[in-house]
Amino acid sequence: MSTIASDLLGSTSASLIVRMQRQEPEAWRKLADVYTPLVYGWARRGGLSDADAADAVQEVFRSVYAHAADFDGEKEQASFRAWIWTITRNQVRLFYRQRGAIAQAQGGTDANHRISEYPDWIDDEEEPVTSSESRSLLQRTLAAVRGDFDDTTWQAFWRLAVENHATADISAELGLSPGAVRQAKYRVLCRLRQEMGGIAPSRPGRGPG
Repeated sequence: MSTIASDLLGSTSASLIVRMQRQEPEAWRKLADVYTPLVYGWARRGGLSDADAADAVQEVFRSVYAHAADFDGEKEQASFRAWIWTITRNQVRLFYRQRGAIAQAQGGTDANHRISEYPDWIDDEEEPVTSSESRSLLQRTLAAVRGDFDDTTWQAFWRLAVENHATADISAELGLSPGAVRQAKYRVLCRLRQEMGGIAPSRPGRGPG
């Protein structure tokens, strides 16, 4: 974690990714809650059946567990989601290679058809996340980090960042200074970026009102 992130998050809490690398059980549970639907959706869109996609999810998380230490969130533009995508697409490729090998062994027109089903977009470097998937991922991440903040901090963040209330109104309602309201928003957004494997946002500026 960066120094700025450490200062913001405090000494009592580490990011989900760092805790995952420490192999903390609760971190793994949260990771699965947040990312399983996304990985499953990618596998299904890659042409895998329900059962094969479920198997792919297990293999992806087995690989994540085995190579957790390899992920370096300190690198510029490092994205945990992109890392998960790379592992997922490799798993989908493996599925098609295995199915193609079986099809070639069997021979015939049906075999050639199965081999040709391989989706070209699986080779894309950028993860194929739709706006709906992004919203769902954000909602699951919000649920994962909610317990790491006191109620006042969370309310300030929610009213400013989500409900777009004026900073002055939130300040009066919660008994916080305008700066504290903006800082609450920044702290939660910083944590969300961490949990989702992105780069910490810039320092908070003046919000509405």
